[in-house]
Amino acid sequence: MNPILLTDSYKPSHWKQYPAGTERVFSFLESRGGQFPSTIFFGLQYILKKHLIGAVVTEADIAEARDLFRAHFGTDAIFNEAGWRYIVDRHGGRLPVRIRAVPEGTAVPVSNVLMTIENTDPAVPWITNYLETLTSQAWYPTTVATQSNMMRRTVLKFLEETGSPDLIDFKVHDFGYRGSTSVESAGIGGAAHLVNFKGTDTLAAIITARDYYDEPMAGFSIPAAEHSTITSWGKDRERDAYGNMLEQFPDGLVAVVSDSYDIYRACRDLWGKELREQVLNRNGTVVVRPDSGNPPEVVLKVLQALGDAFGTSVNEKGYRVLDPHVRVIQGDGIDLAMLDTILTAMQRAKWSADNIAFGSGGGLLQKVNRDTSKFAIKCSAIHINGMWRDVMKDPITDPGKRSKAGRLKLIRNGHGFETVREESAGDDELVTVFENGELVREYSFQEIRDRATKG
Repeated sequence: MNPILLTDSYKPSHWKQYPAGTERVFSFLESRGGQFPSTIFFGLQYILKKHLIGAVVTEADIAEARDLFRAHFGTDAIFNEAGWRYIVDRHGGRLPVRIRAVPEGTAVPVSNVLMTIENTDPAVPWITNYLETLTSQAWYPTTVATQSNMMRRTVLKFLEETGSPDLIDFKVHDFGYRGSTSVESAGIGGAAHLVNFKGTDTLAAIITARDYYDEPMAGFSIPAAEHSTITSWGKDRERDAYGNMLEQFPDGLVAVVSDSYDIYRACRDLWGKELREQVLNRNGTVVVRPDSGNPPEVVLKVLQALGDAFGTSVNEKGYRVLDPHVRVIQGDGIDLAMLDTILTAMQRAKWSADNIAFGSGGGLLQKVNRDTSKFAIKCSAIHINGMWRDVMKDPITDPGKRSKAGRLKLIRNGHGFETVREESAGDDELVTVFENGELVREYSFQEIRDRATKG
């Protein structure tokens, strides 16, 4: 897409609004707070690779933008045609901008700088915040990665207390493709989830991780039934539908949605009696999926029914574990809060978290917005007639929106991270990732995943 058009309508007028003599504009991205105490930074590399690398501005782009803005504003006076032509003529269409950012996958406490952006050519200071609209969209993959990481921490806590932490990578599966607003949002949001887990049914996510983060295969899945493949057999042949799943997939993991009619009868009589021997003789695990009702109540009843039918053992931590041929996946109504509710109910009933995995769709990829972690890009310094000046906002009506001033950097202190002025002591943890149209630093998906899950 034409990069001149990847902005808000009011941005093209801003070149007229800076003080005379403005040469440089320095801005920063931060999470000002919100639901989570920290953020897992992710997704900037995708934005840079998709939209900003190389000679991205052409004469054709300028002509298109000129015509569009003339119609949009009703005048030719708003669009900075000369400024964009300067970028084409002087820089070959490459954007004269420097972007520094914390390495992707890093957990940074809120109210700290995550990224800075400034122009490198004093002739185009307006270009810095022209890119605010596009680069701000890192809020979405960062927020999903953060929420997914909190899900990981929640499940890991219960695995450490009741079961095996080694199982964590596949405990929350991405069911969010169909509920996403677009293929692109499914791709980058789903990739953000895969920073923390390895289970997904969102194919767009593994393609995004492959194409933008050099990961051959970021996520994995298994054969699974949906309601149509069960109900098409008819209610009187429900047992045959389940039996067909065992025949078609005789080895490994297979998930079977089992609530089309009566989930408790399915667990007790069909899986637990009529198909019991086939399940026990199978080289693999049948994962029973309830998909309706009150999740904590349904999960406990399903676990009990399967435990009665297939037997349980008690692990070294004192919690019950189903026979390894059967497990449960709860994929309806799952968000961060429901994860904790279900696992707490299981723990109280002495069921190990080993017995269950979760699928999350809307609660993973869609129940977030820019205010979930209060993301914003703000100008903090401006260079006018050879001198840097601090810039900030401090609204009397909302102290929480008070912004930082000066050229900023991120340092490590004894407690973690701290945002300080550029001239302060301490090594800057921000890394130059983009400069003058070039991707200066690229991260592999594996190193991002390592930071997020092991840091």
